[in-house]
Amino acid sequence: MPAPNAITPDKLARIIASASAPRIVDLRDGVAECIPGSTFPAYPNPTGWGCAAGSAVVTVDADGNGSAVAAAAILRSEGVAAEVLEGGFIAWAAGALPTVSLAHLPPRHEDGRTWWVTRARPKVDRIACPWLIRRFVDPEARFLFVAPGEVLTVATQQQAEPFDIVDEGVFWSHRGERCTFDVMVEAFRLDTHEPLVRLAAIVRGADTDRLDLVPEAAGLLAISLGLSRIHSDDHIQLEAGMAVYDALYRWCRDAQGEKHNWSSHQPTRGKVSA
Repeated sequence: MPAPNAITPDKLARIIASASAPRIVDLRDGVAECIPGSTFPAYPNPTGWGCAAGSAVVTVDADGNGSAVAAAAILRSEGVAAEVLEGGFIAWAAGALPTVSLAHLPPRHEDGRTWWVTRARPKVDRIACPWLIRRFVDPEARFLFVAPGEVLTVATQQQAEPFDIVDEGVFWSHRGERCTFDVMVEAFRLDTHEPLVRLAAIVRGADTDRLDLVPEAAGLLAISLGLSRIHSDDHIQLEAGMAVYDALYRWCRDAQGEKHNWSSHQPTRGKVSA
C-alpha cells in the first residue's frame, strides 16, 4: 500500500494523459525527461502555483522523500487534494513507465507556457498534435491559428513554435511518409509507448490519404472533416477534437479487444440467432 497522501507509479500511470488526470508538478531541477503531462513551477512556494481548492495535484521529486513531501503538505493546507508520487521519478523510471524527452521542447514564455503556431482551419494533424502536446508534453500550451502565409511571421514575432507547415526551417512537419504527429511522437521519445504508436498509425492514415493503413483512419478523417464543418472557431474545434483523441487513445490503450454487435449485450443463455 502507498504511504498516506501518496500515489503509486502504477496508479498514476493509469490516469495520465486523460482529461481527468491530476496536475503533475515536477520539482526536480535541470531534468532531461519527465512524466507525461508534467508542469514545472515558476515559484518555489506552492501557494503561488495557482492550484484551486479541491483540485488534484501530484508532486514529484527524485525519490519521493524530498521537496515533494513538504509541497504536497502545503497544498493540502490550502484545500488542494495533493499527493506525493511514491518513490519519485526514480520509481517511475524503474517501472519502465512512459516518459517525455524535453530535448526538443520550445522555450517557455513568461506565463510558463510553451507557445505554438500553425495554419488555421485544422483538420487532422493540427488537432492531433495539440492533443499530444497538452496531454503528454505541456498541459498549458498555447496554440495560435493563423493564415498559412502568416505562420512564420507570427512565429518570429511571438516566439511561438511553428508546426505542420511546409518549410525547410520548420522542425515539426511531415517527413517522407510520416506526418507531423509521427515526428512529435518520435522527438518526444514516446515511440516506445504502444498506445501512441497505434494512434500514430490512425492519424497518419487519415492525414496522408492512406486510409488503407488501418481501418480506423477513415473514421478519424470523417469525424475530423465533420468537426471542421461544424465549428468556425479553431479553438472551439480544438476543444471538441480533444475529446475525440482522448477516446481514440483509450481505445488504443485498452479497448481494442472489446467487440460490439446486436447480441453482445445479451446474457449468454439469452442470445438468439440473427
